[in-house]
Amino acid sequence: METKDLYKVLEVSKGASQDEIRRSYRRLARKYHPDANPGDDNAEDRFKNIQQAYEILSNPEKRREYDEGPRQFFGAPNTGQGPTAGADFQNFSDLSDLFGGFGNLGDVFGQATTSARRRQTSPKGEDATVSVKLNFKDALEGVTTRVGVPVEEACGDCGGSGAAPGTSPRTCPQCGGRGTQSRDQGLFALSTACTRCGGGGTIVETPCPRCRGNGMTRGVKQVKVRIPAGARNGMKVRVPGRGGAGRNGGPAGDLFVVTRVEEHPVFKRKGDDFVVSVPVSFVEAALGAEVEAPKPGGGTVRLRIPAGTQNGKQFKVRGAGAPKTRRGGAERGDLIVRVGVVVPKKLRRREREILEALAEERDEDVRAELFRRVGA
Repeated sequence: METKDLYKVLEVSKGASQDEIRRSYRRLARKYHPDANPGDDNAEDRFKNIQQAYEILSNPEKRREYDEGPRQFFGAPNTGQGPTAGADFQNFSDLSDLFGGFGNLGDVFGQATTSARRRQTSPKGEDATVSVKLNFKDALEGVTTRVGVPVEEACGDCGGSGAAPGTSPRTCPQCGGRGTQSRDQGLFALSTACTRCGGGGTIVETPCPRCRGNGMTRGVKQVKVRIPAGARNGMKVRVPGRGGAGRNGGPAGDLFVVTRVEEHPVFKRKGDDFVVSVPVSFVEAALGAEVEAPKPGGGTVRLRIPAGTQNGKQFKVRGAGAPKTRRGGAERGDLIVRVGVVVPKKLRRREREILEALAEERDEDVRAELFRRVGA
């Protein structure tokens, strides 16, 4: 079984005192802390090894068992003795392989995951939601606009550190910059967030006057947003990373822009379709005719209505509606033309005579079917 020399990891001799071990640990922890070496995987690995070594060598009992050798420290394989009686470690190249998957128990062996530490010390910034008003044309064709976003941002005076200008946060003396505290549980040590620094690993002794040590200030930033063609009222556009700033180097939140589209006096939106009412004379409705209907965005479309068209009859013009945002605007909805038969309020004498003659010629009772259904 491959093991590490914990004394070499802490850069002390085997006979080092507890004070020497503690001082060396604090020096190395500050030097290799992930927050001091962002993106450096080697530094992260070194920091975990330093944690492992200190967890064991700082405890006199664990140190004694470690000095006596792995067989005493972990119990001889399959002997029924020691805290791991009956375990066979020959298939593990490193102790971390065995204990690294058990949450905070892995801290004993330096396997508290970096992602968990980052989640604890570097939270994502807050998401922000704003609304933008669009006229009919901009919603139909798409538009690039700017919106004011009220968010938390890193303080301009302290750069987000929370410390007054000219000063810096210092390593937390309680946890040595780890951001965690350990509670002994026999062989294992359970890690919890440090009560002094809250898991950040650093403390601010002289707070920044502007942000009062918070490291963040609230303001309004201008963000450019592209609203896609065919935007509907109430549609939500997500802009990744343009929300509030993250803390301690954490990722920024997202921005959500909700569209508020003004109503059009003629066109009514129905999903990806537009509905328009087109007036036709009762003669056109009776005889049939070719009529024009306006299109959203300009222009007209011609369609043929058959003889005998009734009031409210709808005709579909395919592809003349709104761009479909879920398809990237490559496809469009339809234009629904609803016929509205217009009856003249006043008739000239000749028109009246013609209609009276028509009524006499047809001699029809248009309400007969209605009364037949009600049994009158």
